[in-house]
Amino acid sequence: MAAINRDPLTAPHRTRNDALLAVAWAALATAIALLGDKALRPDALGWTLLLAAHVPLVWRRHRPVLVLLAVMVCISPYHALENNHAAPIFATMVVLYTVAATGTVRRTLLTGAAVLGVTLLLNSLSNPDGTLELLRISGWVFAFLFCGIDVRYYRQYVAAIVERAERAERTREEEARRRVAEERLRIARDLHDLLAHSITLIGVQTSVAAHVLAADPERLDREAVAKALDDIAGTCRTARGELRTTLDVLREQGVAGEARGPLPGLDGLPDLVEAARLAGARVESAVRVSQAPPAVGAAAYRIVQEALTNVVRHAGPDPAVHIELYEEQGALRVSVTDEGGYAEGAEAAPGYGLVGMRERARSVGGTLDAGRRDEGGFQVTAVLPVRTVGTDGEGDR
Repeated sequence: MAAINRDPLTAPHRTRNDALLAVAWAALATAIALLGDKALRPDALGWTLLLAAHVPLVWRRHRPVLVLLAVMVCISPYHALENNHAAPIFATMVVLYTVAATGTVRRTLLTGAAVLGVTLLLNSLSNPDGTLELLRISGWVFAFLFCGIDVRYYRQYVAAIVERAERAERTREEEARRRVAEERLRIARDLHDLLAHSITLIGVQTSVAAHVLAADPERLDREAVAKALDDIAGTCRTARGELRTTLDVLREQGVAGEARGPLPGLDGLPDLVEAARLAGARVESAVRVSQAPPAVGAAAYRIVQEALTNVVRHAGPDPAVHIELYEEQGALRVSVTDEGGYAEGAEAAPGYGLVGMRERARSVGGTLDAGRRDEGGFQVTAVLPVRTVGTDGEGDR
């Protein structure tokens, strides 16, 4: 089966194998001629033509049509000299099979018709009485031709199956690489949102504590300092918990997704608002939606978190922020508006905040717009579908 499935034009050691085949067929033809009718035993010229007809078989896969012509040039005078007609049959059939197995159906049929036509013509001129016998055995010619055609189609079928299997394997590998890239991107977004938000809040709270300590050392407001330090500790605990959840994803290898912990959602928005207020921002929140699909809720949470982080980091003193979430036409609409201005030098170090927010929105099939307002400040708006949410790697956490 391996020999049949293999393409004869690309098979290894094909010339060596064909040379061995030619020797074997020549030995078989010699045995048939010696053991056959003594009256039809070839003479010196007949033996020369018979053995010479097997020599081109060595190159039968390289030039099958030329090999067929060379064999016919030797076989035709061999038969015309009334030698043993059975001896060269195997060489003829092998080369006919090779023509059919390596060429098109049209070429095969034209070759078979040409071989039979020339044979009938020569036989009618040299041996008219043997024409009927030649017609009776011509069925073997077509049998070998159609056998070669059938093997050729079978090889094409096997090659198509192998090619589809390889393409499917490549597709699986590409899908695996794509999923790995998406998971890495998701983890990068999580780490960015977590660290940027937490570090920004810790920086602001530390500045508050430092300001209280340096403002009037003689009348130290111990309660304000203690509250600022407690806020810093709380922010660190929250960041540590989220960071552990994110790092657990990297350590897992085929573990069920339940161990990764719950996704942040709309129920976590009050904590974000309170943290922004502790950082000195005046926040007004209008959340008119109570629940959403987990992936959509997580995307909305991260968008609001990043928007508030940008406000605390880049806005001027005493920033005012308005947050609005509501459902309309099958989509969760998120709006975070900074009504103040930018602090001087706030845009000097561009980051991945806006890019991450857009990726969050796209991960659930939504859109996000962000930019300066004509009346001053900055606004982030997102539209996140809640009725036809696609499956995302993050939604499976």
